[in-house]
Amino acid sequence: MLGWLAELVFASWLLSYGAEHLAERWGAKFVGRTLLSVATTLPEIAIVAYAAKGGFYETAISAALGSNLLMMTLGLSIMLIIATTRLSKAPEKFIDVKQFKLDTIFLVITAVVAAIMFIDGFDYIDGIIFSAFFAAYLYLAFREVKQEKESMLLTNEVHSHESKISRKHFTKAALVFVAGTIGIFIGAGPFVHSLTDLSIESGISVVVLAIIIAPIAGEMPEKISMMILARKGAKGASIAVANVLGSKILNNTLLLAVAVFGAMVYRGFFEKIPNTALLEYQMILVTVITIIALIPIFRNKLNLHSGILLGILYAIGIGLQFVLPSF
Repeated sequence: MLGWLAELVFASWLLSYGAEHLAERWGAKFVGRTLLSVATTLPEIAIVAYAAKGGFYETAISAALGSNLLMMTLGLSIMLIIATTRLSKAPEKFIDVKQFKLDTIFLVITAVVAAIMFIDGFDYIDGIIFSAFFAAYLYLAFREVKQEKESMLLTNEVHSHESKISRKHFTKAALVFVAGTIGIFIGAGPFVHSLTDLSIESGISVVVLAIIIAPIAGEMPEKISMMILARKGAKGASIAVANVLGSKILNNTLLLAVAVFGAMVYRGFFEKIPNTALLEYQMILVTVITIIALIPIFRNKLNLHSGILLGILYAIGIGLQFVLPSF
């Protein structure tokens, strides 16, 4: 397991290096939202697809929900603690996140809509809707980046900036990013399997495995990338925030669509992922915690205090997983 963990660490370093340098041309928001989000979500997609295709619907949905619970609280918490303290090479007192309004609004909408749609379970229509939400998010993100570039062109900022970025430098960054993505895709599977085997041998329940262990394994590349980026100062922290928001929107759209379509592969086109009392509880809990975690982001500034509170929120969320369902 340690060997595959080391492989993931190295692949995540390649990914963060490539993302940081690609952001010089395409911007932190675009790279974090799209390229880095998709790349670091690959392990989760594999876990959810495998579970859904095997008929393990609770595992598939819980893994997706657990991922949001983990990264919107503990993930952001660790990143902020690093970025705002001496753990960073260039610590900042706060991280300005007012540029991520589209992402925060979209994340709230998709989380609430998914929770409402799950009242009667997920079917192929829901899968299509999730896919449409994902496509709409990509379109809006591309359009926003395009508008920003057009605005910068009026002041000749883009031309003067991009002229400083050589084609060779850009190609190198792209190749490193691709190499990191491939490394994550190769290493995530064996690492998840080794961690799963260890969990089973330890006697951990299926619910704990799906809600806590699976997301920890699936989110390992993203957590490592975030920590590496956070140590690089304001630019790296901005990419990390964009990555978290973008990947969690992917979880509420693309990942749930993968679960639905995986279920269709398992038992046919009209197969439905049923709602259960435990899954409904998890859906409501994670939706509420996601909205609470977004409050500091809606205030446009994240600091060390925000990071500590988000860490506490994660502990509360995990504790409630064990307490409330037993009532």
